[in-house]
Parts: sequence; structure tokens; C-alpha cells
Amino acid sequence: MLVESILSSDYFYLIVIALTFVAFFAGFIDAVAGGGGLILAPTLLLVGITPQLALGTNKFVAIFGTSTAVINFARKGKIIWKIALIGVAGALIGSILGTHSILLFEEETVAKIILAILPFTAIVVFIPKKKIKSEINEFTNNDLYIKVPIISFILGFYDGFFGPGTGTFLTLFFYTFLGMNLVNSSAISRVINLSSGIGSFITFAIAGKIIYLLGLPLIVGNMAGGFIGSKMAMAKGQKFIQYMIITVFILLFTSLLYKYVSGAF
Repeated sequence: MLVESILSSDYFYLIVIALTFVAFFAGFIDAVAGGGGLILAPTLLLVGITPQLALGTNKFVAIFGTSTAVINFARKGKIIWKIALIGVAGALIGSILGTHSILLFEEETVAKIILAILPFTAIVVFIPKKKIKSEINEFTNNDLYIKVPIISFILGFYDGFFGPGTGTFLTLFFYTFLGMNLVNSSAISRVINLSSGIGSFITFAIAGKIIYLLGLPLIVGNMAGGFIGSKMAMAKGQKFIQYMIITVFILLFTSLLYKYVSGAF
């Protein structure tokens, strides 16, 4: 089904309503543990939108949902701004480069890269964690000016290149390599994820890979999901986030593996 036929279809409004509910759930998951793109992007593909347009439209929607989560975390004082702002530049540059790359490479290559990364990250979820830090002054210069920029650039590139799971990766990497608690890690990851999302969105927009008419109603659902998800993350604490991360990983890995094996890429 071509994009033009979707927009002119008698079922267009039903498609929009269904996608809006999907966008709400994606925003909820993304605010809690990342990986909302895993839900929305494949659904956009399911209704007949081409892969690059699906990724671009998903990015357009996601940045608004992420913005809502950032505002909610900021109001509750859960963001360590010194760390978040240091990571923004690296994530922005990385995402622009990543999006340029996805516009050049074949999707089968992307599938192989993601399937290689996911098992490693899943192991990180289950290995024993070192002592958790909770104060800003416990972070060393090595943490702030080497680890944070490198993590942000690499995952910013990934976000632009494909996207789903970026918030999860950021949360886990900050939790594991900087030793901060999961709530603060989740909050900081949203700020950095927002910057990488903006960089990717601008690049997709310049390339003409966004369906704005379809994206606008999905933004409303995604923002609502992001608001509720971020509130629940703070209310339920680290255990809740950890369970959600594990759930997202299972969905992410099995979905991508199935698509790769079935030749959908």
C-alpha cells in the first residue's frame, strides 16, 4: 500500500485512531525504559509505510513524547543537569551522522548490527551491579568528560541509525558505567535521547522522510503516554524500571530476530 493510498483511504481515520493508541503505549514505554520506537515504527510499517518514512515519522512523533517525559522528570528534580548537558552535544552530532548513514545503507545491515548489540546489553541487565552512586560530587572527571560524551555519541549515532531501545541503552550504560541509580539514569537518558532525536528529526526532515499529516495526531497520544509513563517510573522506582527494561529487551530482540529470519529486512 502506497503512502498516497493510505492518506486517501476510506479507512484513514480508523488507521489514525489505531495508530494514536499505539503511539500512547509507545510513549509510555519510552518514558519508563526506552524502546517506544520498537512499538510504533513496526506498526507504521504494518500499515504500508516504507521503512525510511516510518523511521522519520516515528522520530517526529517521539521527540514530543520524550519532551514531555523530560519536563516531568525535571519538575521532580530527577535530572542531574551537569551530566545531561555534557552528553547533549555528543548525542546531537552522533544522531545526525547516524541518520545520514541509515539513508545510505541497506536495512539488512542494520538488522545484523542490532542483533549483535542486543545480547551484550541484555547480559548487562543481569550482571551484579557495583555500588550505586547518588550524589553529583561522586562523579570523577573521567566519568564526566570521557565516559558521558563517548556513551552519548555512540548511542546518539545508534538513535539516528535505527533508534528503538536508545533510551534503554542510555539508562543501562549510565547505570552500569557511572554507577548512578536507575531513576536518575532514566531521567538523564531522556534529555540526551531528546537531543539525539532532534538531530535525527532535522536530518530526516531535510531528506523529506516524514509524513507530517499522519504524525500530528500521533504526537498527542505519544505525549500523553510519555507523561503518564514518567510519573509511574518515579512512583514505582528502580524495580519497576528494571522489569520494564527486561520486558522491552525481550520484545525488541525477538521482534528483530523474527524480521531478520523471515527476510523482512
